[in-house]
Amino acid sequence: MNRIKILFVSLALSVATVFGAVGASQQQQSAPSRKDEAQAGAVRFVALGDTGTGEKGQFDIARQMVSYYDDKHYNMVLLLGDNVYPNGNPAELPAKFEKPYTELLKRGVPFHAVLGNHDLDYGGGIAQTNYKPFNMGGHPYYSFVEGNGLVEFFALDSNRMDKTQLAWLDGALSASKARWKIAFFHHPIYSSGQKHGSNSRLRALLEPLFVRYGVAATFSGHDHVYERIKPQQGIQHFVSGAGGQLRRGNLNRQSQLTAAGNDQVNSFMYVEVTQNTLTFWAIDAEGRVLDSGVLTPSRR
Repeated sequence: MNRIKILFVSLALSVATVFGAVGASQQQQSAPSRKDEAQAGAVRFVALGDTGTGEKGQFDIARQMVSYYDDKHYNMVLLLGDNVYPNGNPAELPAKFEKPYTELLKRGVPFHAVLGNHDLDYGGGIAQTNYKPFNMGGHPYYSFVEGNGLVEFFALDSNRMDKTQLAWLDGALSASKARWKIAFFHHPIYSSGQKHGSNSRLRALLEPLFVRYGVAATFSGHDHVYERIKPQQGIQHFVSGAGGQLRRGNLNRQSQLTAAGNDQVNSFMYVEVTQNTLTFWAIDAEGRVLDSGVLTPSRR
């Protein structure tokens, strides 16, 4: 069964802005350019949630995402839910999705979305599941493979984790031949956010499947912060919920879950996956690296 091991962590901002850093170095670090790290068959993606405000924070992050795309040419963007505040009104998609990400859409960057709790009005999110740029194919949960089978992504509807979805997930994970299995969904099963925090009910449903089938990492939003959780049962969990919304001071500084986190700036994650490594960076709107590290697959 695939498990993961963290090889290194390197942070770039000061202790005043980064809470809970473990193994932090104080030198400035930036993600390597495509030229420096070009590797055949690598899968590169961006992950961020709670984006759909149509306000300055979302636009600032979107501009930095364009800069990263032009340098690194990533394959896709994962949207982690709450894609259109306050209630998922599809009439607001042009203002709160198409306009902020105009330059990425012009460049042909595909987005893959999941639904957040703020996306459920107007038919329970049906408009978004059928919105072509979200690539959901009319379904609130789905999977797709990238990199000639290197990575399989499992997009889940954490709003309605019923028996039907769990049966589908069990079968999809069991059938997957990918070296890396990555799940993304809105509500985090581990989080130190004081507003929401860990969803223990969802954890009880999902974690046994993640462990059984060797899911390496999960990406969620909902808490409007960046947080890297200390690995739980061999799985690396990330909260990347500051792509548009930001809840300053929301990280619980007494939490034993946090390996690194930031609740002071909007951010997104850039990730590069190869056969032997999953390398991640958390980036703010100015391009500063908040956190970074490498996971490697291993066997139990």
